[in-house]
Amino acid sequence: MSAEPVIALATADEAIAACYPAMVELRPHLVAAEFIDRIRRQMAHGYQLAAVWVDGAAVAVAGFRLSENLAWGRFLYVDDLVTRADQRSHGYGARLLAWLKEYAAAAGCAQLHLDSGTWRKDAHRFYEREGMRLSSFHFVCDVTTA
Repeated sequence: MSAEPVIALATADEAIAACYPAMVELRPHLVAAEFIDRIRRQMAHGYQLAAVWVDGAAVAVAGFRLSENLAWGRFLYVDDLVTRADQRSHGYGARLLAWLKEYAAAAGCAQLHLDSGTWRKDAHRFYEREGMRLSSFHFVCDVTTA
């Protein structure tokens, strides 16, 4: 029988490393040997990593940051949100998203925002089921030169 899920920030290197198996499912370009350093660099700019822990394993993870802008005021932005494929349909993603909403409210945020790839239809259904709404399009262009 599995222990009750616990949601906590991953701040120690060991906890950050334990988030890699889940995160790489969303971000397959990540390299395990570089993961902690990449997370630490982002943490220097406000990034935080939270995980749902079950029996010592990170079964769902979220990378996020608190910010403020003219359009939204103070908000929590979710950079990354994923539940390991072998752990889906246990409510871990919903618990983590609810935790993020509570974290945002406690931090004085009025809103939680995230972007999701247009092809991630299952994720979109999940977000809508959890009370989120599609509010805008996100545009991007490369600015590097070859």
